[in-house]
Amino acid sequence: MKTAIILHGMPGEKSYLDAARDAQSNSHWLPWLQQQLIANGILAQTPELPHPYKPAYEEWKRVFEQFPVDENTMLVGHSCGAGFLVRWLSENKIRAGKVALVAPWMDPHGELDGFFDFEIDSEAIGRTAGVTIFISEDDDAEMHEAVARIEKAWPRVRVIRMQGKGHFTLGDMGTREFPELKEALLGNG
Repeated sequence: MKTAIILHGMPGEKSYLDAARDAQSNSHWLPWLQQQLIANGILAQTPELPHPYKPAYEEWKRVFEQFPVDENTMLVGHSCGAGFLVRWLSENKIRAGKVALVAPWMDPHGELDGFFDFEIDSEAIGRTAGVTIFISEDDDAEMHEAVARIEKAWPRVRVIRMQGKGHFTLGDMGTREFPELKEALLGNG
């Protein structure tokens, strides 16, 4: 059975705790992508990761690893969730399906206690069905730094540079739909 795991990013604590807002696992384009994958016969999960405003790698890993990952599993991460996937793939010798990293963030200033203390395994990309990064030219420099770091370690990574998408949030994109991401996962590319 084909499956997908879609990981959210790191919100501010105030917005995360605001009961009037969507849960992180149900925000931005995540529910739209989940539905698109389900409509194509792929069991897609969007887990709510613990304390996303102050993430701890081991806590996120425990939740993430409740879902089996194999060569039939697509992995999608947004921002800190994308950075998490880079670390997890680097530290685990597990085969995965297609991987999409949307506006990856990897804490270049060391704000998170040890979350991104790791080396990218240059062979990790070879254990996937391919990695695609989405980055918008108008996103913050920290995301561009993460993309450069990943590109250096994984020269075969596919990078799709877009205009006017900001950090790929609902506010920046003005829509929940993300057809380019759907195509990267379901298309032949």
